[in-house]
Formats: sequence, structure tokens, C-alpha cells
Amino acid sequence: MTDSLATWLYAVTAAPEDGAPPQGLTGVADEPVRLVEKAGLAAVVGSVPLEEFDEDALRGHLEDLEWLERTARAHHRVINGAARQGQVIPLRFATLYHDDDRVRAMLQERREDFTATLRRVAGRTEWGVKAYVDPRSFLPDPDEPVGGEDSPGTAYLLRRRAQRQDQETAHLRATERAEEIHASLAALAVATAAHPPQDTALAAYEGWMVLNNSYLVPDGLTEEFTALVTALGERYLAVTLEVSGPWPPYSFTAPPKREGQEGQEGQEGQEGEDRPKEAPS
Repeated sequence: MTDSLATWLYAVTAAPEDGAPPQGLTGVADEPVRLVEKAGLAAVVGSVPLEEFDEDALRGHLEDLEWLERTARAHHRVINGAARQGQVIPLRFATLYHDDDRVRAMLQERREDFTATLRRVAGRTEWGVKAYVDPRSFLPDPDEPVGGEDSPGTAYLLRRRAQRQDQETAHLRATERAEEIHASLAALAVATAAHPPQDTALAAYEGWMVLNNSYLVPDGLTEEFTALVTALGERYLAVTLEVSGPWPPYSFTAPPKREGQEGQEGQEGQEGEDRPKEAPS
């Protein structure tokens, strides 16, 4: 880290033969994006001002949702731009190093991990699939009225218990349908990753999200995979399916944490978004 700048990491890729960085890309601080190379690898980086991106400044910025969304989008824009030129390993939002020499040391130290990961995802792309249901579509058929000759209080409690049981039955049925959909999609993928359902307020959907998964799909099966999503949506009319992609393999390339990595150097931001909002999360 210089007196005024730190190195922000976006992604790691194989070092290009010509050594040229992705063209026309600017990063989170509107800085030009460049490459730092070592051990046959290249880190896609930018130099950012410490006054805005040191540990204390970041802590404050992460409370500012407008700043966070704008900066996260810039981070992922660089990753996606770099991915158009070759396979990349996306790095987490707010991964910072003191200077380029520390980045080179990191590339040397993690060379085997990064090389193996790039080999594993070569010729493969991440696709996200979400599934939503209206709980009413999975409720059991109505039975005889609950309560009968019971007192009003008892009848109320019986109705409440029946409603809870119906909700549990609906959720079980919807989950089973989601598992069937996932099994069909996973058959075309070399790896899958499950994500928790998104917050309804943030993702702006109604009902239940019963599937929020990522699939690492061979590029040769892209058309078959997306066609299968369409076919499954037509087969299961009570389920709304949403597919997104292609994405860099955000869910399948996280480098292992190294013991003793702490502080600002190499810090991988935990509070920022790992993926663009349109991607599975």
C-alpha cells in the first residue's frame, strides 16, 4: 500500500500471452483496470484511494446502501468484462492488498489452488435458477369444516391447527416439486450450489422462493440446459422458474482462506455482495 493508494482485486485469470489488460474497463473508483502477473497468473486489479477505501472508510461505506450498490455493480462489471476475454476466478467485493508486490506474492502462494480452479471451470459457465410458488396452489383440498359442535374457543384452536398443518403440507409439496426440478437440472451440470431464499422485500417477489441454485454447465450444453428450464416450467405450471446467466463462475471458484490472513491486506469483504443482484445469491 502506498501512502495514498491500495490495490483492489477483481479477479484472477491465466496470464495472457500479450500481457494486455481488459480494454475499456474502469473500476470501483473509476480507475483504469490493469494486470499484475506472477507464476503464469494475472490478477485483474485497480489502484484505489485510501481515503475512500481503507478499513475505516469501508466500514462506513458499507452502511450506505446506495454507495454499496453502485460500487458492487462496478466491481462485478469489471469481472464480467474480464470474463469476456477468458475464464476468470471472481474475487470477493472489497479484496484489498497493500501493493502490487503483495498481490504477486499471493499469486505465487496460491498458484496451485488458482491453477486447479481455472482448470476445473474451463469451458463451463454458471447459470442461476430460481423457483417461486403461490402457496395456495399447494394447499390440500378442503375437508369438512373444523369445529363441529365444539365451543367457539375450541373451534378456533382447531381451525388454527388445521391451517398450520395445511401450510406445512403445502410447503412440503412445493419443496418436493423444487427437488424434482433441481434433480433434472443437476443432471446437465458438473457442479451445483444452493443459496438461501432471497429476502422478499429485497428481491420483490410474492409467495415462496423454493429454489435458488447455481449450476456449473459445460458450454456445449448451454442450449440444452436453458431449454430444459423452459420445459420444466411448462411441465410444472404451479411453479414459476427464472433463469439467469451466463455468469462467470461466482459460486464455484472461491479460493481457500489462508491461515493468518487478517487485517486490511488480503481482506475479503464479508458484507458486500458476492454476485450481481441479477445472479443467484
